Amino acid sequence: MPGRFTYPFCYVPHPLVVEAANELIARLDAEGSPLSEGKMLGVLITDGGPLYAFSGTVGGSATLPGFVPPIFDLTDPAGYFRRREAEISAMPAGKERSDASAELQRWIFTQYVVLNAKGESRSILDIFADRGLVPPGGTGDCAAPKLLQYAYSHGLKAVAMGEFWYGASPAREVREQGRFYPSCTGKCGPLLSYMMQGLDVEPNPLDIGFNREKEPQVLYVDDAVIVVDKPAGMLSVPGRVAAPSLLGWLRERYGGSVESCHRLDMDTSGVMVFARTPEVKSKMEAAFASREVSKTYRARLVAGDKAFRLPQKGTIALPLALDYYDRPRQMVDFENGKLAVTEYEVLEIFPDGEIDVRFRPLTGRSHQLRVHSAHSKGLGHPIKGDRLYGDAGPGRLYLHAESLSFNHPVTGERLEFTSCI
Repeated sequence: MPGRFTYPFCYVPHPLVVEAANELIARLDAEGSPLSEGKMLGVLITDGGPLYAFSGTVGGSATLPGFVPPIFDLTDPAGYFRRREAEISAMPAGKERSDASAELQRWIFTQYVVLNAKGESRSILDIFADRGLVPPGGTGDCAAPKLLQYAYSHGLKAVAMGEFWYGASPAREVREQGRFYPSCTGKCGPLLSYMMQGLDVEPNPLDIGFNREKEPQVLYVDDAVIVVDKPAGMLSVPGRVAAPSLLGWLRERYGGSVESCHRLDMDTSGVMVFARTPEVKSKMEAAFASREVSKTYRARLVAGDKAFRLPQKGTIALPLALDYYDRPRQMVDFENGKLAVTEYEVLEIFPDGEIDVRFRPLTGRSHQLRVHSAHSKGLGHPIKGDRLYGDAGPGRLYLHAESLSFNHPVTGERLEFTSCI
């Protein structure tokens, strides 16, 4: 049994959670479940056995046999919500209708009263108000809070939890059947943080300090630029995590005038360039923006059914946008997203089905390679170790900035640097 409860926003699912999820998937497949159109499901291991939940509604209903009930059922046709909703829909467009709709939304979140492991209870409206926030629509209807609410209200001890996708992949988000994903931060962040009070929860893996046994390696330095091989697990620049950054490391050695020109995710390793003066920083940022800087990355992708059907070379062009209620995740958005373009080459497919790939990003969108790898309209295989986009296995993110080539901002000489994984 696990010693501590799952930290739901970044985790590797416990084997008991995986086993229970696989059993549920097998049952749903055999039954021809209506969930096959695509739904996020959750499993909670308790001292009384596994519990299951689904997010949102299915076919207009918030209940299904074999799943825990909703925290509050808005789908009851005889309930106040449905009656008031119909009345508001009949109103002419205008301030009265807008005010009535806002009041109904506020009423909804006073009805969602949740428990925590201490036996305390609060409405979702009050939980968010404590942080100066208004709950987004749908808060409280995700699988995780439903599971905890049922366990607490029935005197069950919550042991471990995980959320996974079942059914067809959606067009926008990175979701694939059977893969576990972290709980959303916009709706579930404040809510689960309250509901887990009283549980002994695992620490956030992202808050664990950087292992200083592996230091950055300076590849090149002159009066204008510094080129460094960044180790995985180190921040590029200072962030919310109380951990050393590569920028801070360089300033300790080369002075406070060192500035960043671009970034790598904390879990990504490889070649980066830093400027030593504001003028050089401006020139390098312009070179990145105009695509004068050439970059390649190496990645190991997890196995899957599409592995042996991937073309050896190709281009992925998918527009990306921030998932506002699930930061920092990105999603594919053909209406409002910014075009992200990546060339790829499959270098090797290993006996276990994992794939060695070289990427050449032609744009520099946030999480571009991670989304292009994992999304069903991209390669359909998450990068190994990418807990954010669907590989819940242990170990580091297998993404490495392999090479960086640019014109020197002072001399104009073309420089190229490479780093082995």
